[in-house]
Formats: sequence, C-alpha cells, structure tokens
Amino acid sequence: MSKRSKAEDFDTRIDVLRTRIKDSDDLNVQEAVFDKRTLMDLYSLARKGVIDALGGSICTGKEANIFKAVVGERELVLKIYRISTSNFKAMQDYLHGDPRFSSVKGTKRAIVSAWTKKEFRNLTRAEEAGVRVPHPVAMRGNILVMELVGKGDNVAPQLRDVELDIEEAKRVFDKLVVYISMLYNRAGLVHADLSEFNILYDDGEPVIIDMGQSVTLDHPMAQKFLERDIANVARFFKRKYAFGSMEEIWARLRNDEEEADRQKGG
Repeated sequence: MSKRSKAEDFDTRIDVLRTRIKDSDDLNVQEAVFDKRTLMDLYSLARKGVIDALGGSICTGKEANIFKAVVGERELVLKIYRISTSNFKAMQDYLHGDPRFSSVKGTKRAIVSAWTKKEFRNLTRAEEAGVRVPHPVAMRGNILVMELVGKGDNVAPQLRDVELDIEEAKRVFDKLVVYISMLYNRAGLVHADLSEFNILYDDGEPVIIDMGQSVTLDHPMAQKFLERDIANVARFFKRKYAFGSMEEIWARLRNDEEEADRQKGG
C-alpha cells in the first residue's frame, strides 16, 4: 500500500472511531479526543510503525478515552488523555510532588503530556521490578500506547467484576500483596489509586493498571497514598471473600524492606 493510501485509510478509520465514542455528549467528546494536535501525533505514531490501524472504543474514563489498535498481528491499546476536560489541578498536585516532574508548568497540553510521560515511565519502572502491568510500547503527546491485556476481542475484566472461588481469590490476594511490596521496595513507587477498579484479571493473574498518578517515595503524600492503597485492597477482599487484612500486607512490605536493607548492608 502506498503512503498516500495508508494515510487515506488512517483518515477513514479515525472518522469511524469518532462515531464509536461512547459518551452522553458525543460531539464534545469527539472534539476533546481528536483535536488537531492529537491527530498529528496519531499520524506520527502510524508513520513510525508503532500502530498500523485503529480499532473500536474500549471505554471512556475520567481523564482519557481507551481504544484498540493493531500493529502487524499484535493487538494494542491507545490511551488518549483529553486535553480540554482533564482535571489539571489534580494532575499538577501529583506532578509537582514528584521530583521527576516538579518543574512542569505551562499550558494544559504541557501538563497532560507530562502526565502521559509519567504514566509511561511508571509502567516501565513497575514492569522492570517484576510487577505485572500492561507493557508500555510508546508515548507521544497525550497518547500512551500499551499492550492489550486480554485475548482476542475480550479485554480482561476489572477485578471487581470477576467471581473467584476462595482458593483462587486467596492466590490473587497473595500476588497483589507481593506486587504492592515490589512497587514500594523495588520500583520505589506507590500506585496511589490502587483498588479493584484499577486491577485487571487476566488468565488467572492480576494486572495493575492506571499508573499516571503513581508517585515516587519522596513525594510528600507517598505514605498516605500507600496507606490508602493497602486499605482499599484489604477492604475489597474482606468484603467480597471474607479474608485478607491490612496487617498481612504491611507485614510483607516491611519484611521485604528489611531484607532489602540487609542486602544493601551486606
């Protein structure tokens, strides 16, 4: 296919996508998602071979729209942060407390772009520490490209929507306890919004998502965020499966922290 044909095909697919956005205020959302700069960034990702084609809408979140995409035979996810409707005050609070992004100022687009870069870096850091997250592929502007978690047309469900037997639920809980500790002790991160809404269940394994707000340990609110994450996870399993406690999670985190300190000292 010629470059011109590819561009025309990409235009057609974007037009189709515009009709698929699931929101009560479709026209406004279409403009919020596919503004001129975002379209230019999509074309750039396509020219570089990061994506070949766009698929349908997966969902609309508080700050971003999620779409399927493909490159070759591989299925991907595009997370496009909306410039016009994002909560910039909340984003700035998380950014300014993070030494990696504390100097970010300027336009709404600059803040959202920094947030997108922050999520990409947090996912990379978490994955390198051994935590199961969607593999980050690329980012440009307000667009984050990740692996699709799930199989075929079936996107992995949120943990809150899955019914597990007690044995499986216990295994998932134990894995999440390990992941919380890995994030803290290996990656030096706190998720800062961890709950059954931001955990997917894929082929028997929990997958942690939505790490744009995740902070480094030197963020002034890191400890408070960690306490909230631990409380949220323990509360979910206690309510739905009648087991799990904050004490178990804290014990694992502190034991791993002590072990890490011993290894540094040794």
